[in-house]
Amino acid sequence: MSSSETVTGSTAPVEGGSPPATEPADGGLSATLKRSAAFLVVGAIGFVVDAGTYNLLVFAGGKGVLYHAPLPAKIIAIVTATVVTYFGNKWWTYGQRGRGSARQYVLYALFNVIAIGLQLGCLGFSRYVLDLSSPLSDNISGTLIGQIIAVMFRFWAYGTFVFAGADQGRRATRDNPESDAAAPAGPAANH
Repeated sequence: MSSSETVTGSTAPVEGGSPPATEPADGGLSATLKRSAAFLVVGAIGFVVDAGTYNLLVFAGGKGVLYHAPLPAKIIAIVTATVVTYFGNKWWTYGQRGRGSARQYVLYALFNVIAIGLQLGCLGFSRYVLDLSSPLSDNISGTLIGQIIAVMFRFWAYGTFVFAGADQGRRATRDNPESDAAAPAGPAANH
C-alpha cells in the first residue's frame, strides 16, 4: 500500500488531498444527474416488475385471477416492485450498504403507501369514473400515468427523507479528507 492510499483503498492523498475522482468535488449537478440516472434505471426495473405482475394477475389467459379486482392486483404489483426498488435505490442510487435503520424502513414504507395511493387514484379514476377497463387503458392510467406521478414523488421523498444521510456522510468525508484515515473500515463505517 502506497503512502497515499487509505485503509479503504482510495488513492486520494490522506493529508490535505483532494477527493477521489469518482466523486464530484462539489456534490452538485454532476452528482444529482448520476443519482437521477440511477434512480430512473432502478425505476425502470420496478416499472417492468409492476406492469408484468399486474398484467399477469389481471389479464393472463384473457381474464386473470384478479380480473374483477384490479385495485388489489395493483397493490400486489406495486408491493412486489417496491421490494425490488428499495434495494436498488439503497445499494446503487444512494450508495448505502449494510443494514438500514428502522426509521429508514418506516419512511420508505410510508412514502410508498402515499405513492401507491397516487397510482391507485389514477387507475381508479380510469376504471370507475371514465369506465375504461381494457388492458391498454389500465396500463396507461395505473401503470404509465400513475407511475410517472409516483416516481416524481418518490425521488423527492427518498432524497429528502429516507436516504438523506448518505449525502451528508459523503459531503462530510469530502470536506474533511482526514476523517477517512480515522474512520473505521468495513461495515461498521456504514451506520
